[in-house]
Amino acid sequence: MTIQLNDMGLLKTRAFINGQWVDADSGETFAVTNPATGELLAEVASVGAVETRRAIEAAETAMQDWKARPAAERAQFLKRWYALVMDNQQDLAKLMTLEQGKVLAESVGEVAYGASFIEWFAEEARRVYGDVLSLPQTDRRGVVIKQPVGVVGAITPWNFPNAMITRKAAPALAVGCGIVLKPASETPLSALALAELADRAGLPAGLFSVVPGRSSREIGGELTSNPTVKKVTFTGSTPVGKTLMKQCADTVKRTSMELGGNAPVIIFDDADLDQAIQGALISKFRNSGQTCICANRILVQDSIYDTFMEKFVAAVKDFRIGNGLDSESTHGPVVTAKAAQDIDAMVKSAVEDGAQVLVGGQIDDQGECFYQPTILGNVNDQMRVFREEIFGPVAPVFRFSTEAQAIAMANDTEFGLASYLYTRDIGRVWRVSEGIEYGMVGVNEVAISADVIPFGGVKESGQGREGSKYGLDDYLEVKYICMGGLNG
Repeated sequence: MTIQLNDMGLLKTRAFINGQWVDADSGETFAVTNPATGELLAEVASVGAVETRRAIEAAETAMQDWKARPAAERAQFLKRWYALVMDNQQDLAKLMTLEQGKVLAESVGEVAYGASFIEWFAEEARRVYGDVLSLPQTDRRGVVIKQPVGVVGAITPWNFPNAMITRKAAPALAVGCGIVLKPASETPLSALALAELADRAGLPAGLFSVVPGRSSREIGGELTSNPTVKKVTFTGSTPVGKTLMKQCADTVKRTSMELGGNAPVIIFDDADLDQAIQGALISKFRNSGQTCICANRILVQDSIYDTFMEKFVAAVKDFRIGNGLDSESTHGPVVTAKAAQDIDAMVKSAVEDGAQVLVGGQIDDQGECFYQPTILGNVNDQMRVFREEIFGPVAPVFRFSTEAQAIAMANDTEFGLASYLYTRDIGRVWRVSEGIEYGMVGVNEVAISADVIPFGGVKESGQGREGSKYGLDDYLEVKYICMGGLNG
């Protein structure tokens, strides 16, 4: 397949290291394919530990000057990068749909969402404040300053191949760090296009390198073991996050982890039912269910369960799955054939345990990456669809009777990223929001993410926060300076 963009200069297939587009030392490449059609999109350079090490060294060298520049100067670069991303929104979105599969309207939205982090941290770059401490001794003063943590290693996922990069790179660059990025091998083209635009915006060579490759273990191993890297940030599965944290322990690196989720949507009998159904549809089926904060378990109070299910099923039957570039498609494929098979295995497991498929329930005849939007009824808390993150367009709907039962069901998981509830009772809003163990709670709303909010979870869903004013803290070290001898 030949990719056609308005600006063909955005289609990059080589690694970006120290301001240069380079092939892998080995000459190896890996294939990037369109999940909707199976067609080959590009052969991309597959680098390893040696090239990653060079990128780390370049970042360390480049940031010595970068961190000494005024914050306003760093902010100006980010503003230029933001403008270029928005100027090329349609091309970036098309690349994303081709390599990831989501419908074009969602890709266009993600590019704007990703760009918002660049703009936000451009503004926040000048707001890294310190403190003057009142010490008990009269001949000294205490000062607290904040400095960039150092070279950052970032590993990002395929489900949001634009926004998960900018949410890490923008704050790192804003405070004066250099960053080396390992994008998902399924979606490297989006990352490389962002690097091209950063280069056009005038970012000094070495500050932002992109090291694509099939060997996540080799590249990740270098990022976690190299003592020059002072922080590793990762978005992905909890098992991989745990491995990375263990690997970082030997050099005591800072880490921030945005890991798996098992989000409940709790719908009480006093909720606006139509609003709740619309929220559940958006949350569950956006990006074909491939988001870490999507509805994984829909909990509906007994008295409205049957009415909810009737309307919910009818709405899902109106979905149209297809190629993300087709304007009539409401939902695209999942990212790989293996992902579709894993989803199908989870649905079959639920059916074997007594669940009922109310709509969908199988891989579609359009292709091996297309899984039908699915609703499961007659489910219980012993099934895999309750215990595990589905990461696909499958909505299991559970019954509950009381508020206390809903809270207990919501908390019955090792995860704690996002959660949602629908109710008109203000007392219940506070009781449930405080009672459920999640880093983020949406009340009568599922579109909770934005550049200004602290995105992150508790329990095994990770540590640290991305976005918001708190998002800078993960890229800064606090230093205390005691100034003595002030009495002469």
